[in-house]
Amino acid sequence: MTDVRGRVKAFLAERDPATTDRLDFLRARFDAGLAWVHFPEGLGGLGLPRAQQELVEAELAAAGAPDNDPRRIGIGLGMAAPTILAFGSDELKQRLLRPLWTGEEVWCQLFSEPGAGSDLAALGTRARRDGDDWLVTGQKVWTSSAHTARWAILVTRTDPDVPKHAGMTYFVCDMTDPGVEVRPLRQITGEAEFNEVFLTDVRIPDAHRLGEVGDGWRVAQTTLMNERVAIGGRSIPREGGMIGVVSDTWRANPDRRTPEAHDRLLKLWVEAEALRLAGIRLRQQLANGAPGPEGSAMKLAFARLAQELSGLELEITDDGLRYDDWTLRRPDMVDFTGRDAGYRYLRAKGNSIEGGTSEILRNIIAERVLGLPSEPRVDKDVAWKDLPK
Repeated sequence: MTDVRGRVKAFLAERDPATTDRLDFLRARFDAGLAWVHFPEGLGGLGLPRAQQELVEAELAAAGAPDNDPRRIGIGLGMAAPTILAFGSDELKQRLLRPLWTGEEVWCQLFSEPGAGSDLAALGTRARRDGDDWLVTGQKVWTSSAHTARWAILVTRTDPDVPKHAGMTYFVCDMTDPGVEVRPLRQITGEAEFNEVFLTDVRIPDAHRLGEVGDGWRVAQTTLMNERVAIGGRSIPREGGMIGVVSDTWRANPDRRTPEAHDRLLKLWVEAEALRLAGIRLRQQLANGAPGPEGSAMKLAFARLAQELSGLELEITDDGLRYDDWTLRRPDMVDFTGRDAGYRYLRAKGNSIEGGTSEILRNIIAERVLGLPSEPRVDKDVAWKDLPK
C-alpha cells in the first residue's frame, strides 16, 4: 500500500509552505495526488481509500500548509467534483477538476426553479439540440454563489414528451456566457447570498454534457446525495460549530442562566455530540462506496439542531433579532460563527429548505432506510408536457 505519510513528507520537503506561493502550493498538491487521495491518479488522487485523506490533512496542517478555503468553494468540492468524476468525459475531468479544487474557479448549482423546488423532476428549463451544441432557456432560483461562479452544474428538460424523470439532461454551464443573467435575492437576513439566474439561449457544447441524454435524473441523484453529506456530514471538533457558539454564550451570560435553559442546553449538547459522532461514522462508510440515503438523515438532523440552538442562544442573550449589519451584502459564503445571534437565528431557518427540504428528506429516509411504502405518485407515468403547470 502507498505510504501516504511518506508521500506528504516528501512533498513538504520539496515545497516549504512558509516560502511557497499559496496557489503554486495548492496546484502542486493536486498534481502530487494529495488533493483527494481516493480520486484516480492524474486527477488529484492516488486511487487510495478515502479514509487516508485524514492522514494527509493532519500532516499538512501540522506543517502549516494553506488549505483551499473549502467553505468558499463547497459547492464545487462537495457536489460538482464527484459528479464530474462519475459522469464527465476524460477531457472535462482534466479541464475542470484542478482549478475547482484549488479554488481558482468557483462553482454554483442550477437545479431549483420557481415551479420545481422540492419536486426537482418537474423542472422546465429547456435544452434544444443545435448541431454540436445545446441552446438552453429557462429560470433557476435559490442559487448560492452564482454571482461569483465561473461554472455551474445544470439540469435541463430535453424531452417534454416522456415522464418527467426520463426527459432530463445534465450539463456543465459556463456562467460567463452572454445569455446568463444573475440577479440577487435579498433574504430575511438583509444579505443576498442567493440568486435567481435567467438563461436565454445559452449555448452549451455537447461535450459539456454529463451522462447520457435523458439520463439527467440519475446524474442529479449523485449530486444531491453528495450535497446532503457536504451539508450535514462536515468534520468538526468536539463542541465545534453552533453548539460551541451557544455554549460560549451561556458561559458569558451567568445572569441569564435558568434551570430550564440549562436542561435544554445539555440536551442539545448531547444531540450535537451524537450528530458529530454519526458524521464520523458516515465518513467511514463513504470510504467504502458512494453516499446513500444516510446523508439525508444527517442533513435533516443538522437543520433541526441548528434551528433549536440558534433559538436558545437568542433567549440567553435577550438581544432579540438585532445585529450589526442589515445592509445588502453579497457574501461568498455563509458565516454563522462570525455574526450575531439575531443573524444566526434568521439564517438557520433556511437550513431546513436548502439542500433538500426536511419534508423531502423524511420521505427519503422513510422509503430508502426504513423500507416504508412510498407515497402515491399519480404523475409518474404522465408525459411532462401534460402535467399541470
